[in-house]
Amino acid sequence: MVEQQHQQGRGASREARRRRIGVAGFLCGLLASLAFFGFFPGLPHVIDAGAVIVSLVVGVLARWGCLVWWERRAGRDDR
Repeated sequence: MVEQQHQQGRGASREARRRRIGVAGFLCGLLASLAFFGFFPGLPHVIDAGAVIVSLVVGVLARWGCLVWWERRAGRDDR
């Protein structure tokens, strides 16, 4: 019984960490791409709707990449 609760606690902690990594990856991708569109020389220094949509897509891709990286790393640690 105690062992089962311990396993459930480990799973909940793992999901919480996965969620934090996903949020951090999304925000880093979003902010990096917005900064690129806002400050890169030669581009108009205006954040328009297209830049926001592209930044959201980059944020989603960054989140996916971080989660894949974390799952691979966590899989290696479990062995």
